[in-house]
Amino acid sequence: MYIITLTYFFFSFLGFDLAEKFVLRKGTSTDDRPFFRLGSKPLVKATELVFASGLSHEYSLVTTFRLRKTTKKDRWFLWQLLDQAGESKVSLIVDGAKKVVEFSAMGFLKNKLHYVFKSRDLHVLFDRQWHKFAVSIRSSSVAVYIDCKLIETRLTGVRDAVDLDGRALITTRVEDGRPVDVSF
Repeated sequence: MYIITLTYFFFSFLGFDLAEKFVLRKGTSTDDRPFFRLGSKPLVKATELVFASGLSHEYSLVTTFRLRKTTKKDRWFLWQLLDQAGESKVSLIVDGAKKVVEFSAMGFLKNKLHYVFKSRDLHVLFDRQWHKFAVSIRSSSVAVYIDCKLIETRLTGVRDAVDLDGRALITTRVEDGRPVDVSF
């Protein structure tokens, strides 16, 4: 199992630090927490540069972030992998207006698998405070965690392998592809 993080590693698993891969600049917030400055340019890299060793069929995405006042109602990709044609193969969307999280992936039969997590326990993610957010993708399920608490699990269809020939992007608005105002 792979662990993909934006801010830190789990030591017992092979991991990919997206903050390092996307060369994010460190800053310091007013409450003395380190954070990453996302800048004004879209954060896009070749997938093979981000996941040089490939991406397992089972993995977890883990990050700590805080939504800003200007972003708390936005709909944005926390993470997305696109193929060479620009088609989405895997994505994780945070939707502040609906207070939901969406996971999408390409199915084994080239069908789109789409799961919306809408538990009321997700609403805390949009309160503009720091939260640890994780998504665990297993062979037959997807689970969402906030602050180390399991929020919701969904059974999934069989997913297709991830194509490494495309592009990976993080923290971009769904509507226009611009970076979101969020602290990591």
